[in-house]
Amino acid sequence: MTRERQKLGQNGEKAALEFLEAKGLVFKERNYRLRTGEIDLIMLDRDILVFVEVRTRSNDFFGTPVETILREKRRRIIQTARHYLKQKRICDEVRCRFDIVGITVRENDRFEIEHIENAFLVTD
Repeated sequence: MTRERQKLGQNGEKAALEFLEAKGLVFKERNYRLRTGEIDLIMLDRDILVFVEVRTRSNDFFGTPVETILREKRRRIIQTARHYLKQKRICDEVRCRFDIVGITVRENDRFEIEHIENAFLVTD
């Protein structure tokens, strides 16, 4: 990954975090990684643990950021979330959901943000 793409992703995650916090979600963890996958943000929405995939694009020529999250990516996010719950020993203690935050950078570095709550289910 080029430095430019890495910076774009980091700026997108920062914007997503600020956006979600403004909506009342509470930050728990960032970039939870396994060899097989990563969860960009882990947040709390009242009593719901929210696993957030952030996708940032500099344009939408090949579809919106949200449209680029395909079945295999969702499967890896779910697998990583299961590992997180097991590692933290909170499997039976909390409800969970999977959100997507899609960010497109527009003119003058302005972010267009699309937030989809409950974007996919474990059965997807």
